Amino acid sequence: MIVYTPFWKTLKNSKESTYTLITKHGISSNTLNRMRKGLPLSTVTINDLCRIFNCSVNDIIEYIPSTEDQSL
Repeated sequence: MIVYTPFWKTLKNSKESTYTLITKHGISSNTLNRMRKGLPLSTVTINDLCRIFNCSVNDIIEYIPSTEDQSL
């Protein structure tokens, strides 16, 4: 399962806030709500967040194996 725990840590340690992400960078409040709920994001959105924070994907998302993952 993909979790966004690293994003919240990256956000906390930056000069940005959810307000500036929405107003200055055009990240939608729906995107932030999806992240809070652990719902999927597009790779375009992940790319945008990496550009905003000048960070790697690992600073935004983390994969944690889970029995709740869909069967392959």
